[in-house]
Amino acid sequence: MIFEGKARARFVSLLQRDPAPLDEAALAIAEEEYPRLEAEEYLVRLDALAQRVRKKAPTGGSATSLHALRKVLFEEEGYRGNEAEYDDPRNSFLNEVLDRRLGLPITLCVLYMEVARRIGLPLQGVGYPGHFLAKYVSTGGAEVFVDAFNGGEMLSADECVARYRARTGGRELDRRHLAGVAPRQILARMLHNLKRIYLERRDDVRAYWVLDRILVLAPGQLEALRDRGLVSARLGVAAPAERDLEAYLARAGSAADGAEVRRVLAALRGRRPLVN
Repeated sequence: MIFEGKARARFVSLLQRDPAPLDEAALAIAEEEYPRLEAEEYLVRLDALAQRVRKKAPTGGSATSLHALRKVLFEEEGYRGNEAEYDDPRNSFLNEVLDRRLGLPITLCVLYMEVARRIGLPLQGVGYPGHFLAKYVSTGGAEVFVDAFNGGEMLSADECVARYRARTGGRELDRRHLAGVAPRQILARMLHNLKRIYLERRDDVRAYWVLDRILVLAPGQLEALRDRGLVSARLGVAAPAERDLEAYLARAGSAADGAEVRRVLAALRGRRPLVN
């Protein structure tokens, strides 16, 4: 039970490139939900945003470029975090972010980073706990963090640490969380956001394709393997469910959930209906 459609094939193909093109891969994720999506149309829109930023920062200096990005994306275009409907799945799709000007921290950062890349400003994604940031690192090693969810606000590393401490009642932030992450990690985090939403909504069809994409990115992800098997079982597709759950048990050893997984397998083999 693998959706061998155009969107999946495109996603797999893009991951063969090193590094994976973040904009195209994010649109390939969205294409599963929006099969008529024309990726090129959205890539052209990113190009147009970059052209506007370039006009405001013709000299190309990093400080000028960062301020121009903020001016175009957040002041003129009005991109912002969707606090009112944070768990709306549309916040996780780059095409919807471009259309609606609303998104999650990670999708807004992808937008910001991809426009910046087009003007020659290299940025990194940062998996800040409970949030997501973009980061510019100067040739001298100075770091500027950008909160795309909050209007492109610029922060120092110390300010990021202080905000984490204030939010967690004084806990110290492991500064490794301020390191840059690769495009594949960003894509994985986008997919995990969707996985959580769809599993909470018990939308098993959508959860299945999201879990499949997670496993395309990281075949060794045991939790995703187990969850894809459980979702397949709930959808009534026994053979793929058995394959995934057997593989999970073989690789997970004495997992705490092993008894429950074996119960599901027994029900599948007996073709008894499962209780959801």
